[in-house]
Amino acid sequence: MFVTNGRGELAALAAAALWAIASVLYGIVGKHIPPLKLNLLKGIVAIVFLILTVLLTGESLPTSAPMTIFLLCLSGVIGISWGDTAFLAAINYLGPRLVLLIGTLAPAMTAIAGMIWLEETLKISAWCGIFLTICGVAWVITERVTDSSDDSPTHLWKGIGWGLLAAVTNTIGTIISRLAFTTGTMTSLWAALLRLGAAELILIAWMWLPNRQAQALTLPHRQFWQVIITACFAAFCGTYLGIWLQQTAIKFTAAGIASTLLQTSPIFVIPMAMCIGEKVSWRAMAGVIIAIIGIGLLFFS
Repeated sequence: MFVTNGRGELAALAAAALWAIASVLYGIVGKHIPPLKLNLLKGIVAIVFLILTVLLTGESLPTSAPMTIFLLCLSGVIGISWGDTAFLAAINYLGPRLVLLIGTLAPAMTAIAGMIWLEETLKISAWCGIFLTICGVAWVITERVTDSSDDSPTHLWKGIGWGLLAAVTNTIGTIISRLAFTTGTMTSLWAALLRLGAAELILIAWMWLPNRQAQALTLPHRQFWQVIITACFAAFCGTYLGIWLQQTAIKFTAAGIASTLLQTSPIFVIPMAMCIGEKVSWRAMAGVIIAIIGIGLLFFS
C-alpha cells in the first residue's frame, strides 16, 4: 500500500494552478507561434531558469545509476517533446476545453499502469477520489465545448487523434518518471532539468528534418515582443515551475494520484475568470465542488 505525507499532493495542485495560468497565455500566443516552435521556446526558457536555480542552490547531480538518468531522459522525450507538442496541436484543432476533456483519460490510465508496472496499490477511498476529481473536472470542461474554430470532420478527427496521443504520452511519461525515482536517488530539480534537456534535443532535431517548412513570425515589432514576452512568462510559470513541481509530485506520491491532481487545472481557471469579472455558472461551481471533494479524498486516503 502506498503511503504519502501530502507533500506530493500539494506540489501537484500547485503545478496544476500554474498550468492553468500558462494554458490561458499559451492560448493567446498559440495563435502566432506554431506548436512545435512554442514547445521549443518554452523549454529553452525553462532550462535557463533551471540552470540558474542549480547554480544558485549549488545542488549537484546526485550519484545515480545510469538507468535512472536514461529513464528520466526517455520520460522527457515522450512526455514533453511528443506529448506537449501533441497537446498544443490538439488545442489548435479542438480548443482547450475538449482537449482537457480528453486529457482526463490520463489519470485512470496512469493509475492502472502504476498498479501493473510499479505495483502501487491504492485504497478504495483513493480510487473514489480519482473518480470524483475526474468527474468534477470533466463537468467543468463540458459546460461549453464549442471552442473549435473549424467544426469539419477532418479537423475533429485530427484534434481527437492529437488529444489521445497527448493523453497516452502523458501517461507513459509519468510512469517512466516515477519508475526512475524508484530506481535511484534523484532530486526533483535535476529530474526536471534532465527531462527538459532531452526533450529539447529531440525538438531541435525534429525542426531540422528535411522538407519541414519554417514558419516565421510575421508580426509588427511591438506585437512581436509582446508575444515573445508573454510566451516566456507562460514558460516560467508552466514549464520551469510547473515541471519542477510535477516531478516533486511524482517523486512523493503514487503515480495515479499525482496524475489526477495534475489534471485539475480547469478548476483553477474558475477563480481566475471570477477575478476578471466573468460570470461563472452554477454548473461550473458544482463541478469545482465535486473535484474538491475528490481531492479531499485523495489527501485523506
